[in-house]
Amino acid sequence: MPSGNVSALPRPQRFRLVARRLAAAGTCAAWAWGALLGAAPGDAAAQRLAGVAATPHFFSSAMRWRRPPTAELAARVELFVLNDGDAPLAWSRETPARFDDQLPSALLAAEAWAWHDTPESWLAPPEPLPPGALTVLAFNGRSAAWGVGSDHRVQCTPDTAPLAFRIEAPQAWLSSVTFLAVDAAGRPTAAFPPNRIVVHAANDGAEPLHLRSCRLWLPEPGKSPHVLTPQIELTDLERFPADEGIAAGERGGFTAATPPLPLACAAVEVRGERADGTPCTLWAALKIKREFFDISGGWVASQGKQGNTLGSEEYLKTLRRMHVNTGQIEEVDGYTDVPERFARYPLKRFNRLGDLQRYDADALLPQIHAVEFLGEPQYGGGRPVPPQEVWEKLAPYQPSRLPTSVTLSEEHAWRYYAGLSDYPHYDAYRVIAPAADAWGAYDRWEGASIRWGAPLETIGDMTRSLREHSRPRPIAAWAQGAHHDWGSWRTPRRGSPTPDELRSQAWHALGHRITSLYWFNLSVKSLVKFPDLIDPISRIGREIRLLDEILLEGDAVDFQRLARDGRPDLDVTVVASPAAALVVLHDLAYRPDPQRREFVFAPREVEARVRLPAWLADAPHVFRIDADGTYDAPHERDDPRQLVLRDALRVAQLYVVARDGGLRERLEAERAAMAADEQALGFDPARNPDDLATLRRLVE
Repeated sequence: MPSGNVSALPRPQRFRLVARRLAAAGTCAAWAWGALLGAAPGDAAAQRLAGVAATPHFFSSAMRWRRPPTAELAARVELFVLNDGDAPLAWSRETPARFDDQLPSALLAAEAWAWHDTPESWLAPPEPLPPGALTVLAFNGRSAAWGVGSDHRVQCTPDTAPLAFRIEAPQAWLSSVTFLAVDAAGRPTAAFPPNRIVVHAANDGAEPLHLRSCRLWLPEPGKSPHVLTPQIELTDLERFPADEGIAAGERGGFTAATPPLPLACAAVEVRGERADGTPCTLWAALKIKREFFDISGGWVASQGKQGNTLGSEEYLKTLRRMHVNTGQIEEVDGYTDVPERFARYPLKRFNRLGDLQRYDADALLPQIHAVEFLGEPQYGGGRPVPPQEVWEKLAPYQPSRLPTSVTLSEEHAWRYYAGLSDYPHYDAYRVIAPAADAWGAYDRWEGASIRWGAPLETIGDMTRSLREHSRPRPIAAWAQGAHHDWGSWRTPRRGSPTPDELRSQAWHALGHRITSLYWFNLSVKSLVKFPDLIDPISRIGREIRLLDEILLEGDAVDFQRLARDGRPDLDVTVVASPAAALVVLHDLAYRPDPQRREFVFAPREVEARVRLPAWLADAPHVFRIDADGTYDAPHERDDPRQLVLRDALRVAQLYVVARDGGLRERLEAERAAMAADEQALGFDPARNPDDLATLRRLVE
């Protein structure tokens, strides 16, 4: 349980105490170079940079574009400004914070920045920052002048001293921060509010890193989301690895029980030290959201012969069979206004949700996935929507409890939109569908150029890119499902992915750690046009439900792209939670069929050497898992952290490595229960022609 809760102290004493602790603690040198310039503690107007979190930009070398990406790289930066004086820091719209003696609006106009979240852009008049309180000044650079290795100054107000900071590639960072609601057994539930935090960190420094405590800075109830006070101190951390810290070049982290957490903007401060005793504090800013793996059916609300298709119990049963619990909906006549039907077949809302008085309410929060209404701003209907304009449209949701999401499309430029939303996701498909990248430019199959598809493994490349640009926030992804309106009569290419193409794309995203998956597009019209995809989607949904605990509590800890005879052979991905690892082998030896214009997979024997994280070294239980059950997995170990898998592979294969021998039994019991629930629905359009005909009658 949490200990050392400073919130029990009187407010002025509490704030000053935390300020003094921060001054003594210091931060990682790579994150806070020169960060302590300014007035001394106790002065009337004194600020300190308690931390600087920088996420350097990059773009994937695997992607191909019609025009080369802009080579100039900047960084996304968060400045954690602490009022270390005895008087409030009074922000002003007329004299907002300046960076290198320039207003943020001027830096936007000069294309030095992509967007900013500073007092000049805040919607409400800036509230004074009390002594001992913290605020986060965030911006995303656009030019190399704001990239790694650059030095800058921020002046909060005209009468305060400038604070110097340097943008550096971090030597340690928080790679994922996840907030869960767990039951008495420690299992994630759909309940509210969150009561557990899971933190993963990466250590690129030369010395081991020991994590000691975690502090959550939160807004006071009903107050500005930009004024954060130290409210929760966590010292009882369940670390992984347990004792030796995070070795150089390795990953690790901790979990901790928390009091019930508000769904609010927060600063996460993780304090630690290097092996030589040097203090190292890691910072991140994000909104607390209760993480739960949601599966969306996309635009499930469509007009049928007898009204909206969500009024059909048969369609709702089909979505339930596919483990879909979310849709691109807000209010749907005949569904959300029919309490019995909605309670029996609930779908979370994923839409504008602009009526905050209605949706930001205790009763509706469990029914909401995220706010999403901007489409694909990188396209913007022919004019890309500037990132600052996206920030302005999402800013009204900052004080609310609703998480926001943005659909990103072009990997080479989505770095400019990084950090805008609480739960970003991307939308890119690899066969037949419209795409932002240049499919004919991929030299993947011995010089053959195809225009009906792109390398399926680029789904993984894009997932890694979005994940690293957004860290430590969670991400999601659209997956290519059944859609009735791709392709045309002029092409022999099938108008949706084949079952194998569908599975490969979905697991390339899942294997790189996303925490929600959105199928495009499981409308009735799409399902009846491609009924052979209903069962493959259902099977992936069942696998997600079996493995969601690892995906939610875990982090992507390893990736290998292996070749054989100079050709792509395997992708090996590892997502590791404190208790277990999910290993996915992705077959890259598929071939394009020039007649059918489809990617063809063939079963084959493979050998893969898997690198496990330190806390799962020697974990004795290894098994393969899929929608139908669990199986013994042939494997060897010539090193505690090296697992050699030898198995027959088709498309994508899943393995679990665990310390607890009871995990396999529990997963098998859960799988059997899910299969029984599916059977109890009494409706199976994938196998029963009469049931499929029932769905077809809804739209024909």
